[in-house]
Amino acid sequence: MDDGELWLVVGLGNPGPRYAGNRHNAGFMVLDALAARAGGRFKAHRARAEVVEGRLAGRRVVLAKPRSYMNESGGPVAGLRNFFKVPVERIVVVHDELDIPFGAVRLKRGGGTGGHNGLRSITKSLGTAEFLRVRFGIGRPPGRTDPATFVLQDFSAAERKELDLQVELVADAVEHLLAKGLEATQNVYHSRSAS
Repeated sequence: MDDGELWLVVGLGNPGPRYAGNRHNAGFMVLDALAARAGGRFKAHRARAEVVEGRLAGRRVVLAKPRSYMNESGGPVAGLRNFFKVPVERIVVVHDELDIPFGAVRLKRGGGTGGHNGLRSITKSLGTAEFLRVRFGIGRPPGRTDPATFVLQDFSAAERKELDLQVELVADAVEHLLAKGLEATQNVYHSRSAS
């Protein structure tokens, strides 16, 4: 991988303070951690996103948080791809994942959307599902709780005790992905079980 190649790392969430602590905003939380590591502050971009341009893991990166709601994330992501001319193989999307237990992180390229409206919107706007995904496990909702309700609730008190560590773990996985590639990162992070 050439050091000069630009990567686009997108965190998914919903804008505004009302949603800040929601499980669905796990992607935004990770992007805030990555921006701190890159020493940058988010600034408004015309592609309806907030962006930080900098370096992570020796790579040139654009870190982005769409300013649209989750189910309309695709427009800003496609706009950023076109503006920065980033090929789909260097687009990384960080998002919450119901099918992975809290405390686990998984990575993959492509695949279905699993009912995730943000992924569905990005896949439609990019015209492909072959972007990289860093999946922040939030676990299944308890009992008969509707998944749509569950993702828009804040992390539980027990989860909040571990949340900072989990955000940093997922941020580490993003940096490892940028530095070493998908397969090497899967080998490291998929061998860890959820706490």
